[in-house]
Amino acid sequence: MPTAMTQELTAALDLRAATGEPGGAEAAGSHAERLQALYPAERAQVTREQGLLLYRDMNLGRRFEDKCAEMYYRGKMFGFVHLYNGQEAVSSGVIRAMRLQHDWFCSTYRDHVHALSCGVPAREVMSELFGKATGCSKGRGGSMHLFSREHHLLGGYAFIGEGIPVALGAAFSSRYKREALGQADSDSVTAAFFGDGTCNVGQFFECLNMAALWKLPILFVVENNKWAIGMDHNRATSDPEIWRKAAAFGMAGEEVDGMDVLAVRAAAERAIARARAGEGPTLLECLTYRFRGHSLADPDELRAAAEKEFWAQRDPIKRLAADLIEANLASETDLREIEKEVDAEIADCVSFALAAPEPDGSELTRFIWADD
Repeated sequence: MPTAMTQELTAALDLRAATGEPGGAEAAGSHAERLQALYPAERAQVTREQGLLLYRDMNLGRRFEDKCAEMYYRGKMFGFVHLYNGQEAVSSGVIRAMRLQHDWFCSTYRDHVHALSCGVPAREVMSELFGKATGCSKGRGGSMHLFSREHHLLGGYAFIGEGIPVALGAAFSSRYKREALGQADSDSVTAAFFGDGTCNVGQFFECLNMAALWKLPILFVVENNKWAIGMDHNRATSDPEIWRKAAAFGMAGEEVDGMDVLAVRAAAERAIARARAGEGPTLLECLTYRFRGHSLADPDELRAAAEKEFWAQRDPIKRLAADLIEANLASETDLREIEKEVDAEIADCVSFALAAPEPDGSELTRFIWADD
């Protein structure tokens, strides 16, 4: 299977090069080759309840994003909107392996699905995308700046790398409370999500250094979807294997198939266990792929059709469905029922957001300064 996978993509990319499609074949097959090296991967063992929860979470993320695209193209949603389709195994695999409302999470501008996985109600996320007062950021943040103190979501950030120092602070706080203030129950772990393009900026290296130096309980989760806007990852970095950068700081580093939620969950569980045991941070590189353009304003003309088709065949939601059925943890009927429930939730959150009030003009300057 892995060898066939590599041959399939290599053949497709050779055809792309021969026909003059953007991007050469010389490095473009590296993602598939790296995936091949990960087989057979260690995958998490889940119960029926856990498996169905993962399936629901991933479907909620996918269908929420599809509805966002519909609302955007209908002129109901404005500004930049970056969707997560295809990467759901990373969000569900990491966040749902952690303790909600105990651990902490920090996102990027591609943050809708992270928020949903953290437990932020779909009504609040959709309302925020519509700029309504009922949004999780009170209509002030929009698509790229989701925040929820209640759900320990430390925010989405429009500029790459901005969220990593924030996540580092949360991890430092967890250790400081335990060791300096004597709070024995302070064992929270923080997950910082960011893309492959972020791994060439200063905050990434500075924060890895500090996290390793102080053995902070943090997971640096790289969602390597191969493209930083329109730049192929292999053309933008001297060493495309990001997880190896952990060695420079003496921390654990691991790469995982980001299209396999059970493999991601297993890797996350290992990293979380290390963090809670006081063994420090982990750099976790998840090899994944976004199914849509960089944003809804991106015509997505730079990526080859053959490449997109290759990754579409590895849809993480379809893979989990097959896994659950094969393991006798769910039936086709069970999965269809979950999909119907999710569709109803999506319809409800859109109706709620459309009917919700706009922020009151009298509150324009509220939250800029701390309340007395």
